[in-house]
Amino acid sequence: MKNKIMAVLGAILLVCSVPVSSAAAGNSKFPDVPDSKHFAAAVNDLASRNIIGGYPDGTFRPNDSITRGQAAAIIVKMTKLPTTTIKDPKFKDVSTANGYYKAIAVLAEKGVINGYGDGRFGPNDSITRAQMASIIIKAFELPLYHDPDYGFLDVAHKNGHREGIYSLYQLGLTTGTSPTTFSPNASITRGQAAKLLKAAEDVKPGILTMHAKDFKWKRFDNVSKTNSNVFDVVADSEIPSQPNLKTKVHIVPKKEGTSTLTFSGTASSETSDKNYRKYYVHVKKVNGAWDISLEETADIYSTPVELWKHYERRENNEPFIDATTITLSTAEGELVNDRVGFKRCKNQLLQYCNTIQMDQPGEFIATVTYADGEKIRYYIASTEVKEQFYYSVHVTPIKPNEVLSIWEGAKLGKHVLPKGSEQIATVTRDPGTNVFRITPKKPGDFFVDFPEAKGVSQGNHRIYDGIRVRVSQLGPYLHVDATVSDEDDMIFH
Repeated sequence: MKNKIMAVLGAILLVCSVPVSSAAAGNSKFPDVPDSKHFAAAVNDLASRNIIGGYPDGTFRPNDSITRGQAAAIIVKMTKLPTTTIKDPKFKDVSTANGYYKAIAVLAEKGVINGYGDGRFGPNDSITRAQMASIIIKAFELPLYHDPDYGFLDVAHKNGHREGIYSLYQLGLTTGTSPTTFSPNASITRGQAAKLLKAAEDVKPGILTMHAKDFKWKRFDNVSKTNSNVFDVVADSEIPSQPNLKTKVHIVPKKEGTSTLTFSGTASSETSDKNYRKYYVHVKKVNGAWDISLEETADIYSTPVELWKHYERRENNEPFIDATTITLSTAEGELVNDRVGFKRCKNQLLQYCNTIQMDQPGEFIATVTYADGEKIRYYIASTEVKEQFYYSVHVTPIKPNEVLSIWEGAKLGKHVLPKGSEQIATVTRDPGTNVFRITPKKPGDFFVDFPEAKGVSQGNHRIYDGIRVRVSQLGPYLHVDATVSDEDDMIFH
């Protein structure tokens, strides 16, 4: 069932719109900012709103650098932050008489800007491109992308502004100074700053932001989307001192289409409300503006399941062993489908592997007959996870017996079975070898000991302690799993 969301958050429809681009406000106001310049539209728009201004001689001087104080003043105007009640940031070089004092103070209080380690702010210092990237992301409350991996070779991993730069790049606000460079330490020019600030202002309304508190949660826990390029989902924190606390989630439109989004949260108090949400996210453009809507749903998709004989891999271009038929029954033996559709697994390294679709919860037995005549049964446990779009599926190839071969050069000595183990499984050993054959009888586990094991032979550094045998009941069938307990002798030298 799909429940249409019609208002803000929760059980509602969320819609936000913004023009994808904005035109210049009239003709060029400054003689040194011709319309052909890539920043002309932004300069003219900001100037028409009295956010930026030119010089007394009527020029704008777009190639001049912009100072940290000027940047603070411009950003406060654009974001309309109130400056009536502010806290003194106590920067040594920013007195209350400084024309930029209020702007610097309010941005510092909100954690948008920081000073230098010596207590200065440097209001007259030129602001760098890297510094401006971090400030814009914080000031406009844009998504902060993490774990950057992109082609700006001059942005070191230890650069504190790396995530801010990467975020601008992901949001389409910058392409760098070249395809491989960002020039993080270069001063940003007045023209560049105008274009970047206007672009940030324009992109923000097109991003849908949800807050944990809107769901009466302390934080978001698990946030995921299907593998789709329709939108990005970015979890972020509203608390500067706790950057890893996910208190908000941004949906960033990338292209028109529909994809899925799921997330869960930790409730701020005891509640009977569900602690997850599951949505279809519809992204489209309406009259040139992004339109994002969320449609809550309880749908669960048919889930692909690989049936793979785990210990068989293709080597030396061996042929695939395809299935001829697959049947599916419940764990109780009731036939569900005597001709299950299947495909060969995409992984080219797997020899016995086919994919089927699981569209219901429960415990099942899939019986696969292969082209070489071998028949293998697979135990399938399919669980409905309400906050996900797919079933959680665990597959176990059922082994009615086990043949375990330990390296022939290992000096195992005799093997000792614990009392009562014969009721769980029979264990035999081929004479004069390290080959063990195990046949299950009932569920249980035990350990086969090698008390006379005397280390290793030349060419191997393993010491073999014994074999752990586990027998389980999978539907009507007994399944045996045996693993060797060993350790690396090299660690003792």
